[in-house]
Amino acid sequence: MLQPAWPRVPRLITLRNSMKSARDPIGALDQLLAHYGDTMHMYLGGVRPSVVSRDPALVQHILQKNHRRYHKSDLTHGLLRYLGRGLLTNEGADWLRQRRLIQPGFHRQRLAGLTRLMRAAADEWVAELDALTAVGSAAELDAHAAMTRVAFRIVARSVFGDSLGESQLTQLSDWLTAIQAFYVNTIRQPYLRPWHWVRGNYGRHDRLAVQMRELVQAAIGRHRAALAAAPAGTPAPDDLLQMLLDARYEDTGEAMTDTQLLDELNILLVAGHETSANALTWALYLLALHPDTQDELAAEIARELPGGQPPEFADLPRLPLALQVVQEAMRLYPPAWIIDRVATEADEFQGQPIAKGTLFSLYIYGLHHHPALWPDAEVFRPGRFAAGAQPAPPAYGYLPFGGGPRLCVGQHFALTELQLVLIQTIRRYRVELVGAAAPSLSPLITLRPGGVLPLRFRRRE
Repeated sequence: MLQPAWPRVPRLITLRNSMKSARDPIGALDQLLAHYGDTMHMYLGGVRPSVVSRDPALVQHILQKNHRRYHKSDLTHGLLRYLGRGLLTNEGADWLRQRRLIQPGFHRQRLAGLTRLMRAAADEWVAELDALTAVGSAAELDAHAAMTRVAFRIVARSVFGDSLGESQLTQLSDWLTAIQAFYVNTIRQPYLRPWHWVRGNYGRHDRLAVQMRELVQAAIGRHRAALAAAPAGTPAPDDLLQMLLDARYEDTGEAMTDTQLLDELNILLVAGHETSANALTWALYLLALHPDTQDELAAEIARELPGGQPPEFADLPRLPLALQVVQEAMRLYPPAWIIDRVATEADEFQGQPIAKGTLFSLYIYGLHHHPALWPDAEVFRPGRFAAGAQPAPPAYGYLPFGGGPRLCVGQHFALTELQLVLIQTIRRYRVELVGAAAPSLSPLITLRPGGVLPLRFRRRE
């Protein structure tokens, strides 16, 4: 039976609300979906026609069941200008070829080797707190700024080893944030693009992208120089850059070109720190908001890792609450809060025709907060993700790392580092709220706090 057509939001409404939507896209989408239903036609920025959906069946159809008919749209491909053609922005056979080349770098055996590097970065963060506090005293910090430093340190060292210094890491992180904020603004308010051209904003951010590539290229050069200067028999560094340098395509036996290598490294840096920094920030905030869960996690850590025993990769399955806290934080605050796809050929879903060229905005935040999918959807409840929990997380209702063949290649890397940082922080510090106001949301490409998110870190006895 032919289903009723998806409802259409009048263009006048989206034009009238475009400024509000630019400021608070999540609030605007939630309001519209509550009125029009789980899938609707609307105009992004009052200009671009799109189908927005929080229907898990439609999301699964697009991301998994019929994924070959849907590619990322120009909303994502526009990042090619700044980041190059890596796993995030590539498509088709080229994407699959790159995925097969890169995926071995994130296998479990390599993660086990990177665990100590991740833990070392977590310990450096805790040492910074120790320098600010005595036993029983506390320090107030912007949690997002702190977690951005930790996450970027982890991914940059995992990728580059010692080839990038701390000041260079900070510079890269700042450039990436500036490029992301500008690009998202051009998507949400496309009518401002002529103004950006006149003001020279495109050229300014193009120059930032060039500087970023030059900095990464220099790090590759230092890595190669150190490798060439090492005494015979010295083992090669066990980092992701060396893995990419050593990797060879199955069909030709050749290595990546330097341009392709740069593109993939840029994508790893962006995807590898932004999502983790946000997830850690929200996890710490939620633990501060729910001290009973925080105490339960601290007790689990003390029981399973007595005497300050450092956590190894093999220890993590014995600390299920740490993972559940991370999973629930990424449900309430999904790093990739919305993703785009475009139909590359005609299709249909449950009797609904889909024309070639139809743009879809798959609203992950809406899925994760859908009251029909999640009992008490707005409540922080890590036990949802416990083994055997009922109801189980709904199929294609929980997608913090995407879904289908394009599921994030770094998923297990991210979950490992998130657990390690959380364990090393909570075992030594109690996290407390500063003020009663709930943090605002800043939905850029990823979902970060709006402005400063202050938390108090009090050293445990």
